Amino acid sequence: MSDATSDEQTGDQQHSIGIYLKAWLLLFVFSVFSYMVDYYDLQGYLRWSLILFFMVLKAGFIIYIFMHFAWERMALKLLITVPTVVIFIFIALMAIEADYIYLNRLAFFSFGD
Repeated sequence: MSDATSDEQTGDQQHSIGIYLKAWLLLFVFSVFSYMVDYYDLQGYLRWSLILFFMVLKAGFIIYIFMHFAWERMALKLLITVPTVVIFIFIALMAIEADYIYLNRLAFFSFGD
């Protein structure tokens, strides 16, 4: 039996080292961008948005390449990503509602300020 046939039967895969080196280089570039946010002393929502953006991007690349998520079946990908996205949508909706409640409380409970 040839090696290709046995690999197909057992499900073993060999990925080239080039994929991992490219992913590592891309993670390094994203880390540099993340540190540049501090270097240029950005403040406020822009700072935190960029920090969170690069954090999620780096985490996604680590999961996708180094944890072999790229080579999983589509059913498993959907099983993991769809509930995560739905939870993030609910968190965003609750954050919007919390801001609305907070602003209403400031408007109605400020006694003559």
